[in-house]
Amino acid sequence: MKGQPPLTRLIEEIKKIPGIGLKTAQRIAYYIIGLEQEEVNNLADSIIDAKKGLFHCSVCNNLTHVDPCYYCTDEGRNDDVLCIVEEPFNIDSIERSGIYHGRYHVLLGALSPLKGVGPDELKIERIIERIRNNKFTEIIIATNPTADGEATAAFLARALKDFDVKLTRLAMGLPVGSDIDYADQVTIKKSLEGRTEIK
Repeated sequence: MKGQPPLTRLIEEIKKIPGIGLKTAQRIAYYIIGLEQEEVNNLADSIIDAKKGLFHCSVCNNLTHVDPCYYCTDEGRNDDVLCIVEEPFNIDSIERSGIYHGRYHVLLGALSPLKGVGPDELKIERIIERIRNNKFTEIIIATNPTADGEATAAFLARALKDFDVKLTRLAMGLPVGSDIDYADQVTIKKSLEGRTEIK
């Protein structure tokens, strides 16, 4: 609100970012206030430039400043494999693994009837058309292991079952270095289902 003290308003705006609570918002706000004026201007300008200059790729829906995006035009990538993710930032996570070099398709969400997100909102027909017009040999469904992500994966598997293509799902389970005692039931269930043979 405009009538709030400047620091309170800044904290409230930062708190709106998903995953940022009050304490983290306060730390970020105090960090910003401690910056030199030029650094603050650069930060504000970079936010404005990103908001104005980024849009969704016409091929894969990734966020980009050029169309088609880097992942769609990179000739060094594998054209045989397509990885379907929920959000653009999921691509960064997969790329950091260093082992995937195929193409991507971003759904921009997950099926969620309670939120009014159905196949039309995710433009599922666009994915089907893309698969029909390309020679993918494998489709990796890399939606999140949430109720909505699982529902989306099941829907995609049904929609794509008639294509002559290998459908795979990311293996899910216990993260490396974790303790079984702290894992939830769904994680343990997925770990048991995705277990591999010891050789």
